[in-house]
Amino acid sequence: MSDFSVKPVLTGDRTVLRPFTEADAETMWEIIGDPEVERFTGESPAELTPERVRAWYGSRSAQPDRLDLAVTDRATGELVGEVVLYEWDPQARSCTFRTLIGPGGRGRGIGTEATRLIIGHGFGQLGLHRIQLEAYSYNRRALHVYEKVGFATEGIRREIELRDGEWVDEVMMALLDHEWAALSSTAR
Repeated sequence: MSDFSVKPVLTGDRTVLRPFTEADAETMWEIIGDPEVERFTGESPAELTPERVRAWYGSRSAQPDRLDLAVTDRATGELVGEVVLYEWDPQARSCTFRTLIGPGGRGRGIGTEATRLIIGHGFGQLGLHRIQLEAYSYNRRALHVYEKVGFATEGIRREIELRDGEWVDEVMMALLDHEWAALSSTAR
């Protein structure tokens, strides 16, 4: 098991995942401010500024305890989002996964492929045993992608947050290395 200090480039048919650079901050600032992104991830904190976003994305490649990769459209090179493995527990060989896809990457299979690429890297190259995630229950598109990739629902945290005047649930999902191996062997 290695740490997350190596930031790979992962290439699929539709997308390329690559390390972030400070130059990606402006585009990520726009993506973070997208109304649909805010709806599914929560509004950006007031203290989030373009300068802080620049510092954040400029520092991602130096972080050995997490893997943040830019999701780009393979055909155009356009930055459309991010995938992240974080909350790494070396003893349990587990971590948490999240993704964020902006308007330029939606509805074309880029998010599904980006998820498969980073999950495959986590299990195949990093030796992870378990990858988990949380998503709001109303984020149907994301839940569909996670199920398609192989994540199983482990539970629901009921009425975890008040959003737009309504209580919302959070779905907890996970995928294990042997489940991924079985899915990967049948996909060939």
